[in-house]
Amino acid sequence: MEDKRIYTLAKEKPVAAVLKMGVPVTMGMMFMVVYNLVDTYFIGQLHDDAQLAATNLAYPIMMITIAISGIVGNGGASYIARCMGAGREDEARHTLTIGFEMIAIGSLLMAVLGILFLDPIVRILGAKDATVEYTKQYTAVMFLGSLFTMGNYAFGQLLRSEGSTTNSMVGMLTGTIMNIILDPIFIFTLKLQILGAAVATILGNAAGMAVFIYCYASKKSLLQPSVKMLAFDKRIVGEIMWVGIPHTLEQFFSTAAMIVNNNLAAAYGELTVAAMGISGKIMSFGSYIYQGIAAGCQPLMGYNYGAGNFKRLRQMIKSGIAVTTLAELGVMVIFGIGAPWFIGCFSINPEVVSTGTVTLRAAMWMLPFVGSTAIARNMYNSIGKPFYSFGITVVRQIVLYIPMLIIFDHMWGYRGLIHAQPVEEAVCMVFSLIMVFVTLKMFEAKEEA
Repeated sequence: MEDKRIYTLAKEKPVAAVLKMGVPVTMGMMFMVVYNLVDTYFIGQLHDDAQLAATNLAYPIMMITIAISGIVGNGGASYIARCMGAGREDEARHTLTIGFEMIAIGSLLMAVLGILFLDPIVRILGAKDATVEYTKQYTAVMFLGSLFTMGNYAFGQLLRSEGSTTNSMVGMLTGTIMNIILDPIFIFTLKLQILGAAVATILGNAAGMAVFIYCYASKKSLLQPSVKMLAFDKRIVGEIMWVGIPHTLEQFFSTAAMIVNNNLAAAYGELTVAAMGISGKIMSFGSYIYQGIAAGCQPLMGYNYGAGNFKRLRQMIKSGIAVTTLAELGVMVIFGIGAPWFIGCFSINPEVVSTGTVTLRAAMWMLPFVGSTAIARNMYNSIGKPFYSFGITVVRQIVLYIPMLIIFDHMWGYRGLIHAQPVEEAVCMVFSLIMVFVTLKMFEAKEEA
């Protein structure tokens, strides 16, 4: 009897398959948003704007940690899906085993280098005066807990590559619930404040990672790592790195753009940084919808590319673009109407609420455009052509976004700064759709050959 996960990858109706794979991933990512918002919410209850701003300044470290784990999470997941589509299950299992080893080594390096260079890193993040010590506390814990953050992200990605989206969602939910429980204990009861928030975050990641390890150990997954396959295989490592490194560079570019944004915003004061941080965390709800659906599409696209089913691959691309765009239009309306209430949940400072409302209503205009770009990038990663995806990111972050941040800020001040991303995303969507159109024509040529 055919496993239902394989049926979804190979035969389910396109829109139904996109929803079945994408919705659990999106829900899991929503839990990650709650994960991040929990720290912001509880630290906001301290009524200390310096600590609130510090959580935003330190957030790029979390992004960098996830980006590094993405070498395995995305590169490994892409190759596993293609191997399974082509019927090479042993090679898929070997890839999974090597992925576990790479996470262990990478997290150790991250922790050691992060602690050694903590002071300059905190300054680069944009911390000044009252925020330096708080940012340092939060960042140090993030580095020391790299194994749990990296394992939580990468192992969830590897599970999704075989169609196990529900197990992946359960792991993310477990981590979020743990963080919600531990945050008030560490922040208020133990009086650790921002340090306690960081510790709770790491322990939540550890709980999520434990769920994923349990799934593999109890054989609830289609694939399991094997002690017999611990030896590194240069070709498999190469396949993981081929997709994983460009994807990680994409994350680094996004982090660099965030750092530029934070440094520009810092010129307007700590309250503005706090307001922008709250708006950014709320926007994550919208961002993770398109990212979740696009991530859910990746195994579908990779499996069918590996199987040589280009017609179904084309259907997945079109269905993914349609679903993400419609979903984001709905989120945009909600954000536009509820912006003051959303911001007010995290701060009682009138200036923070006012600035945050303006920021959120400007940022929401990017949402109708981002889904197409995400599907395009994930398509290229899933079919083993990461440098096309990387090209989209270079255009998006380096050619468009960072220059627009600087130019718009110079010309129109803070309002220019917060409208740079919607303009950039609209332009990048057009560029991405042109690339997708050309790629689909290539698939049609392969079918006719």
